Amino acid sequence: MTVGESNPPASPRPRAHQDPASAAPTASRASRGSVWIVSAGVFVVNLDLFIVNVAVPALGDSFEGSSLSSLSWVLNAYAIVFAALLVVAGRLADRYGHRRGFLLGLAVFTVASALCALAPDVGWLVAARVLQAAGAAALIPTSLALLLVGTPPERRPQAIRGWAAIGGIAAGLGPVVGGLLVEADWRWVFLVNVPVGVVGLVAGARLLPDTRPDREGRLPDLVGAALLTLAIGALALGLVKADAWGWSSPGVVVALLAVVVLTAAFLLRSARHAAPVIELPLLRTPAFAAATLAALLFTVAFAAMLLTSVLWCQQVWGYSAIRTGLAIAPGPLVVPLLAVTSGPVVRRLGAGRTAALGCLLFGAGLAWWATALGTDPRYATGFLPGMLITGIGVGFALPTLVGAAAAALPPTRFATGSAVTTMARQTGAVLGVALMVTLLGTPAASEAALDGFRQGWWVAVATAVLAAAAALTLPRPAPEVRRA
Repeated sequence: MTVGESNPPASPRPRAHQDPASAAPTASRASRGSVWIVSAGVFVVNLDLFIVNVAVPALGDSFEGSSLSSLSWVLNAYAIVFAALLVVAGRLADRYGHRRGFLLGLAVFTVASALCALAPDVGWLVAARVLQAAGAAALIPTSLALLLVGTPPERRPQAIRGWAAIGGIAAGLGPVVGGLLVEADWRWVFLVNVPVGVVGLVAGARLLPDTRPDREGRLPDLVGAALLTLAIGALALGLVKADAWGWSSPGVVVALLAVVVLTAAFLLRSARHAAPVIELPLLRTPAFAAATLAALLFTVAFAAMLLTSVLWCQQVWGYSAIRTGLAIAPGPLVVPLLAVTSGPVVRRLGAGRTAALGCLLFGAGLAWWATALGTDPRYATGFLPGMLITGIGVGFALPTLVGAAAAALPPTRFATGSAVTTMARQTGAVLGVALMVTLLGTPAASEAALDGFRQGWWVAVATAVLAAAAALTLPRPAPEVRRA
């Protein structure tokens, strides 16, 4: 059967005009082509995260009068919708086909990127980012499913680490690419996605495998997705506005109470719905639950690191966008190398210990910044060591946690399960950005700003330590498995 053939004949006879020996290279080329297409889609989505962060100060200059709290919604609106729709999109892809889900997601992401570039104000940009997130939510879980469905079980951990390494490569290039694009115009940060998306759509329609969908699956819980969106949004609103409104203000109190009510309603509905956003029994799987919780906590610290590093370089040290990108790049560049080569460490220590080591290293890098950085620019002795240590931490922690979560899933739940893990990470990203906005207030190039940044970094350190503790609860494999 050639790649993409969803209904093979009952008898596996080759077509008369085609030599079976020549069919294998054709299928192999198609398979390699599908890997490149999926990789390109994952790459642009991950690249978008880093280049948009670098562009935040430029957005403030372009949209005069916009505060950090309002600009944070350019990041948070994306993350909230992404988190809420990931499982819904994964379930729809399981039902209607992963190729359809991937191509639809890539198309929506591409169109939304163009709309972001045309934004005349912050409101337009946030709305376009919501649409962009919907496309990304369809693309990410289906990308992993497309890779894993055709991968033998013994090679799936390697495939997962390769998939995670794509994000690491995007992370390494993102700050530099973002700096270059912002120097020209921040709108190029979004326009760069368009040609990649167009090429991916044309090639994907021809080469991506058309797996058999689960037509009997129930439709996903859209009401539950709406409740989750509102709950995360209310939490972000309460945290972002706490500094301006006050923690005891009616607005913040109402927002936090809404979080409790909406979360309770969401969990109750998830327990009763035939196709919930989160399958609660999945969370009773020890490895999956531990890895997902650790990934959420780790991403809180990671999002805090990413936002504060950009704001520190540009608003405290006065770096340009391209110089900021170059300053940040060494850390992310470490990630793909470790993501691919850390397999022996995982086999020796186990996933839990490896991920915990990464979380603690990440926290150590942030602690370095909190103790070593000052308002006088000292990149080589102050900023660079912390960035390299955090990069090593990400390389050990994040791919290991993603791999541990996916390894606990049956093949029929690859798309849905990976969506739950990614949803947790996006929720962590919302919390990380919102916490930093609250702790920083209005960053300025002064000693007062230094106190806010240090407080934010110590909070992120504490979160990284909690992530390490959660990772250590991952069940350890039997001795014979670890030696394999």
